[in-house]
Amino acid sequence: MNANTWWSRIQQNRIFWLVVGILLIAYIFMIGNPFYFVATILGLLIAITVHECAHAWSADQLGDPTARLMGRVSLNPLVHLDPLGTVMMLVTALTGFGIGWGKPVPVVPWRMRFGARRGNALVALSGPASNLIVALGLGLIIRLGHAVMPQWDLLYMLLRIAAITNIAIGMFNLIPLPPLDGHSVLLGILSLSRSRVAWELSEGIERLRRHGPMLLIGLLLISQFLGLNLIGRLIGGPTFFIYRLIMGRLA
Repeated sequence: MNANTWWSRIQQNRIFWLVVGILLIAYIFMIGNPFYFVATILGLLIAITVHECAHAWSADQLGDPTARLMGRVSLNPLVHLDPLGTVMMLVTALTGFGIGWGKPVPVVPWRMRFGARRGNALVALSGPASNLIVALGLGLIIRLGHAVMPQWDLLYMLLRIAAITNIAIGMFNLIPLPPLDGHSVLLGILSLSRSRVAWELSEGIERLRRHGPMLLIGLLLISQFLGLNLIGRLIGGPTFFIYRLIMGRLA
């Protein structure tokens, strides 16, 4: 994508990006060390961009070119950023609580190979899988860099935050609640069984789809206000286990 296209995308939402820029500048002036904030934003941008691009690419490979025709098979963050999701990235970086997200990738399940639910499950799984692959790549860079340049603290911290952010985004999206990827993955797994129990369970899960976003927001809010840390309990263990596995003694 050339510079003119990038600029045209920014111009389409210039008020939004102006507000985001002001918030960023204000925050940097308010704090003494903006490094962690910048590192978290970069980690989220990398994780969400790779995640959404993987959805679009895998959908195209499985027979649905919708996302590709919309230009979503791209590692340009501007293609995938959602205004509210971007604000939530800032909130996450500022408070340490929350999650950012990108624009959903449009998918037409009936075009998919292997059937609608199984094909959609593969597309959904590709997002978290791509985040784990990125985290693995960053882990290898960190290990190699630490071996040849022991004194590289800032870059090490930046890569470390990006790695753990990718793992956390991947694990979070595997929670089986719509609109998260885990919902479609679970339906795909259930479609492998022809039993009546699997069918009834699938239908029940499908009925949750319209209420999924509210259930997810409710879970996040209740978790925060009651101090239960439900999301942290769900994804914290797997996230740090994978992180330690990737990083080894450097974790």
